[in-house]
Amino acid sequence: MGGLMRLTVSLSMFAAITLTSQAQYLLPITKDEPTKQFYTTLDIDSAAKSPVNLLLDLQTSLTWLNCRKLKSLSLLRLVTCQSSTCKSIPGNGCDGNTCLYRQPTPLGVTPVVTTGRVVQDRATVSKASLPRFTFSCAEEKRIQGLAPQLAGVIGLSPGQFPFWRQVTSAFNIIPKFALCLPSSGTGHFYIGGVKGGNNRVPMTLTPLKNIGSGDYLLSVQSFYVGGSPLSLSPSLLEGGARLSTVVPYTVLQTDIYNALARSFTQKATKIGMFEAPGHAPFTDCFDEGASSRNKRGLKNVPVIEIGVPGRAGEVKWSFHGENTVVRVMETVICLAFVDGGKKPKESMVIGTHQLQDYMIDFDFSTTLMAFSDSLLLHNTSCSTRPSRK
Repeated sequence: MGGLMRLTVSLSMFAAITLTSQAQYLLPITKDEPTKQFYTTLDIDSAAKSPVNLLLDLQTSLTWLNCRKLKSLSLLRLVTCQSSTCKSIPGNGCDGNTCLYRQPTPLGVTPVVTTGRVVQDRATVSKASLPRFTFSCAEEKRIQGLAPQLAGVIGLSPGQFPFWRQVTSAFNIIPKFALCLPSSGTGHFYIGGVKGGNNRVPMTLTPLKNIGSGDYLLSVQSFYVGGSPLSLSPSLLEGGARLSTVVPYTVLQTDIYNALARSFTQKATKIGMFEAPGHAPFTDCFDEGASSRNKRGLKNVPVIEIGVPGRAGEVKWSFHGENTVVRVMETVICLAFVDGGKKPKESMVIGTHQLQDYMIDFDFSTTLMAFSDSLLLHNTSCSTRPSRK
């Protein structure tokens, strides 16, 4: 059962995943409700600290921003084209002797490519100074689609120059970071490990798949609704599931979505819910009818589980009411998953609505990901700064 992968079961496993530096670096995470975008705030600028808000993106390799948002540009150091730094950046290019960075913006169906000069300046992380923070200055028009308060995108990919890796390399700490996306209030972005504390929450381990792809991918073995497995062709699951901090709701290939929605609807109607017209982008909606909240305050709807590999067999990642449905009217809720079409580029992309109020930990010393139960099940949330077990 799931306990086989609990961090507290195996002494050797426990030792491997709790090898963290005493230094912990912490940044806030805020949700912009109108756009459903999650961002952190980072101080940049040697001359005068400039707090800038940056969209969290697990696919972006190098942080980029509108540098005009910084209070002073005088101390920005240009990275030269022939430098080892430039040559190590994915998507690099040159303009004379100046290093350029090119990468599609994370928003939109056909995102535009952002191109900007690669620079270095000091950044401050938990009062510690990162003296040579490498990032790119993008043109202002490239940040279209971001919430008004955002200046750019903070790179969190598994590559060589994402923000988290620059921090762990500079401070010589274990290469890992954790995200706790808040449903409200302020969540937390931990770099180099999460310190212990009270109200610890158990975590479950699963390997990251094909880490060299530049994405955070999980192998998916099965889906369950209300404890019942979905009948799916194995070929639908071959590509695994990509985690996203930009996509607001989990997107599924049509056959996967239809199987999920059909099973969810069958079980929802049995507990007193009634089918209702869809509300874009959602197609399967329900009048809550006689259904109610359970004793923990979660919406009393069927639990959705994703089966992923553990060390000794399958483990399940469970999603409860607050993460499986979304309210669109006073008494109407919708299944918070989106049909991505018959032939999408990716069969499954796990979005932020499903990730809210879970602790997600990426450890590159082991290429394992750890995920918690819903923190709401433990009478806590991402905005109350939970600790891990």
